[in-house]
Amino acid sequence: MFTEIQIIILSLKTSICAMLVVFPIGLSVAWLLTRTNIRGKFFIELLASLPLALPPVVTGYFFLWFLGSGSVFGSYIQTSLGISIPFSWIATVIASAVVAFPLTVRSFISAFQSVDFNLEQSARGLGAGGFKTFFAITIPLSKRGILAGLVLGFARAFSEFGATIVFAGNIPGETTTVPLAIYTSINTGNVESITKLIIASVVIAAITLALYNLLAQNGRKKINN
Repeated sequence: MFTEIQIIILSLKTSICAMLVVFPIGLSVAWLLTRTNIRGKFFIELLASLPLALPPVVTGYFFLWFLGSGSVFGSYIQTSLGISIPFSWIATVIASAVVAFPLTVRSFISAFQSVDFNLEQSARGLGAGGFKTFFAITIPLSKRGILAGLVLGFARAFSEFGATIVFAGNIPGETTTVPLAIYTSINTGNVESITKLIIASVVIAAITLALYNLLAQNGRKKINN
């Protein structure tokens, strides 16, 4: 039987990998929305925020439909790469990343908006291009906000349930994360397992939220100073 420790480790690994996926994409979207004059910003922001408003099961169903073996894209991946994404650990990572994406991007946007625009203008005036200014000025000055966004996204990814159970299923040892294991234990009446997993969830949630608040408070103090 898959132990609670293994389930927790699987959830932690899934959430970390989800953040590795979200990080570069989220930075790019936040940069487009705050540092460019690209047309269609409204639709980009709408698309980035959509998983926050949709029921997670709808998000999971969309990916099941889009990446399933019955779809053109899913069939192509399965034929060319020999990989079936639905009901796999990869699906768990995708589901966690997508539901965590909006919160992470919003934090990135807030972090970028807190950077003094005059400093970026000065760097450009000294000959730095847009990308060099972004990585040399914007990123270092907004790093606490970026880290806070990643921590918040991690917490959301760790707690994901709806999209995961639809898109990845509840396969012990592969896609059964802590929320799904708690759900299974409730249905089977395994009180001991429920207690252990809930305690672990509370501890991890408290640690991540405390870290998020610490990063956010330090960021606000830095802005005020």
